[in-house]
Amino acid sequence: MLRSYGPAHIRAGKPLSVYIEGDGFAWLNREQAAGDPTPIEPLALRLALAQPDGNAVYLARPCQYLAAQDRRCAQRYWTDARFSADVIQATDEAISQLKNRYGARQLSLIGYSGGAAVAALVGARRQDVDRLISVAGNLDSQAWTEHHRISPLRHSLNPADAAERLAQIPQWHLLGQQDRVIPALIAQSFARRAPAQQQLIVSFPGFDHHCCWAAQWPQIWRQLESGTLAP
Repeated sequence: MLRSYGPAHIRAGKPLSVYIEGDGFAWLNREQAAGDPTPIEPLALRLALAQPDGNAVYLARPCQYLAAQDRRCAQRYWTDARFSADVIQATDEAISQLKNRYGARQLSLIGYSGGAAVAALVGARRQDVDRLISVAGNLDSQAWTEHHRISPLRHSLNPADAAERLAQIPQWHLLGQQDRVIPALIAQSFARRAPAQQQLIVSFPGFDHHCCWAAQWPQIWRQLESGTLAP
């Protein structure tokens, strides 16, 4: 079960933008996992609400908002198995349901933080994704765990391994220059796995992992739509 929020109606003929949430409140501290991964600040939801035009829906990660209701929820799905094959399959199926519900033909996948890893892994298996946008995205989980010197995500897939299969999809990877959670080297590591003209890494001065994405999203989105967003 995955929680989703979307409008009652969408504009016909427009791609459907699917915003995938980050890891949420996954850990109490470096050693103790939380009992409920529901995000305290759902930044991907704020981005979806801030999209100034087009059609936007929000998709939470497994067990977010639903941990108390779904007996199948287990901590592994927001810890070392957060990007597992089960998670990617469930997300892929949910996106197909959203696409059918809204009658969309093409999808834009926008992933925040760990949601970018999910977006990349889902995008690599679909033929209807017209662009992939990561926001402070964990695009190489192995490089990320090595950088922070934390335990590897042993039961997860690594989005960097899917980089070559995404090479034909236009991509924008948006980074905060002050982001210490997902530093620029993570996106750079992903890009090296499948260098292509379709990949554009854009770094924003003054931004970190949380600030100031939602506040500036309308302007960023308009630049994405007009093709004027540049490094």
